[in-house]
Amino acid sequence: MTTVRRGRGAARATAPRLHWLLLSLMLVVLAVVLLVNGLVMAQFGADHRVAAPTDAHTVPDVVRAGRPIIDLRHGTARTLHVPDGTVVLTFDDGPDAVWTPRILEVLERHRVPATFFVVGNLAAQRPDLVRRIHDAGGELGIHTFTHPDLAYVPAWRRELELSQTQLVVAGAAGVTSTLVRPPYSSAAEAIDDISWPSVRDLGRTGYVTVLTTHDTQDWSRPGADEIVRRAIPEDGAGGVILMHDAGGDRSQTVEALDRLIPELRARGYRFGTVGDVVGEPVTVPADPSERLRGDTLLILVRGATAATSVLAVLVGVTGALVISRLLLLVVLARRHARQGSSWGRSAPVRPPVTEPVSVIVPAYNEEACVARTVRSLVASDHPVEVIVVDDGSTDATAEVVRGLGLPGVTVFRRPNGGKPAALNTGIAQAQHDLIVMMDGDTVFARDTVRRLVQPFADPGVGAVAGNAKVANRSGVLGAWQHIEYVVGFAIDRRAYDVLECIPTVPGAVGAFRRRALWGAGGVSSDTLAEDTDLTMAISRAGWRIVYEPEAVARTEVPTDLGQLWRQRYRWSYGTIQSMWKHRRAVLEPGRAGRFGRRGILHLALFQVALPLLAPLMDVFLIYGLLFLDPVRTVLGWLALVLSQLVAGAYACRLDGESMRGLWLLPLQQLVYRQLMYAVVIQSIVTALVGIRLRWQKLRRIGEGADARDAPDVVRAGR
Repeated sequence: MTTVRRGRGAARATAPRLHWLLLSLMLVVLAVVLLVNGLVMAQFGADHRVAAPTDAHTVPDVVRAGRPIIDLRHGTARTLHVPDGTVVLTFDDGPDAVWTPRILEVLERHRVPATFFVVGNLAAQRPDLVRRIHDAGGELGIHTFTHPDLAYVPAWRRELELSQTQLVVAGAAGVTSTLVRPPYSSAAEAIDDISWPSVRDLGRTGYVTVLTTHDTQDWSRPGADEIVRRAIPEDGAGGVILMHDAGGDRSQTVEALDRLIPELRARGYRFGTVGDVVGEPVTVPADPSERLRGDTLLILVRGATAATSVLAVLVGVTGALVISRLLLLVVLARRHARQGSSWGRSAPVRPPVTEPVSVIVPAYNEEACVARTVRSLVASDHPVEVIVVDDGSTDATAEVVRGLGLPGVTVFRRPNGGKPAALNTGIAQAQHDLIVMMDGDTVFARDTVRRLVQPFADPGVGAVAGNAKVANRSGVLGAWQHIEYVVGFAIDRRAYDVLECIPTVPGAVGAFRRRALWGAGGVSSDTLAEDTDLTMAISRAGWRIVYEPEAVARTEVPTDLGQLWRQRYRWSYGTIQSMWKHRRAVLEPGRAGRFGRRGILHLALFQVALPLLAPLMDVFLIYGLLFLDPVRTVLGWLALVLSQLVAGAYACRLDGESMRGLWLLPLQQLVYRQLMYAVVIQSIVTALVGIRLRWQKLRRIGEGADARDAPDVVRAGR
């Protein structure tokens, strides 16, 4: 992992621009894959018109004369009828993996040809069936790519629907077709002023439109007898018979076809094709260019289908992990709330800790906040000495503290060296064995220090994590962070305490034994998350680390997205560095190994790997709304949000917080969460490429609560 240089002399971070370009490219590729798969997998409903027929003033009489085959390729309308005693069997909406082969088997057994009007997205999924239709002597026609009513789509989409289906046919069977049947069409008499322009354009594009004279309406499953009855022409007249080989259960169609063919032969009918009626080949070999483009499209479709299947599995796994983790953490948090922290459950009754405590406040340009911080410490109901370490501030931080004139407060000034160096200076100057560390923008409640050090009654406890709360909650960004903090401390840290794998004692409110600090080598500057690094080092040394939810501190959080990004980038990158630094804990015995296998592996899965996969859930939300069942998609998303709301409500109850801000949680899932994912992604890339980061200082505005206004924690949910 990268060693981080800090201070003014540190190398300025070079933003890894290339990875954002690569990420954008990956997102574009993913969007194309999902779009292709969405079009291929698009579903369509029952065979009916989008709107009722209207007038037909613009339709030539020759077109509405009833002849089912309309040829407008040469500028004049030519319509053709099927000769008496001849029928043309046609099948729409396929191919289908189940029913098309069964229909082909019936046709092959009776040695009867047929014309199949294939839907491009289905044909792209089963090119083998398209090839089988062609090899069996059947004709292939175009039935669009996604089965829209061509009368209600713009010209560019009509052209796309036809051309893409042609490419599929060319790639699958090596031929192109001049036959087309518009979806939702019926007999020639039904052409009206709305549908006529699209039929006319089909002719101008070079297609022969094939309608029907006998619609069996087998899609409605009226029974095999009724399908046969509807298919037989009257008085020996010829006709085009419409049936379906896809779109639902076609068992009645298969049964009816097997009975219809012998019945028609018994009545003296012969079976022909559309090409026989037109008098010229209607399918011709595709030229090399069309064949190449068709093969490419099929490869793209197969790749998109396979990739989407993998992504769907990943989304399912991600969703299951998120919900399972949330349920587990809530159960463990409930156990913690009922039984108390791990030190309280296992330790015998001991007298309270009353020995004095050294409180270290590292400060760098904290002029706006430090007075409130120091006043809150002096007002503590536990004996403390306050050590403020001014780490080379360029403002009046030290002067503000000295000007307070408060007893028991000492200010040390040192050249800027970063927070770890400031903390180590304070530790060296501290007079007491119990040391509390906090940030210069944080305010303690009157009882915070007392409650924070009580777990040290157990000699095996080396560090205690307090409960940090957001002081500046105004605005949407502050409210989102408030929800995040409440859930993170009331649920996550309680669960970590039960599992004895707390990964971080927060820099805003934490307590340590001096022996544990020096045993861990002090506060290291190896990472950007010195608090996480220190916590892991203390755990590996065999000390217990516990959580005390009633030791409350209120801290300022970033007030704009830029500051938030910098803060979370530092946290995320520092956490990754700490995990890498302490990775051997996973294999170590005893308490260190337990922490490694529970804590570090949990961080690796849920704070590194999962954020890389979690954006897929949002992408699939859009995908589901566009191409799948939008109702089920929305319900699935609402279920996830509801689980987050329930967890948030329980966290608020445990922490004695108002639930009024939870209404922002759904919006947080759509906006704030994506920002956090982007931070993790950039942190991972930064770690991989070894970019050096300087220490980043956030701008403070002094919105933290004054010490006199910092209430004791509300005890609730116990």
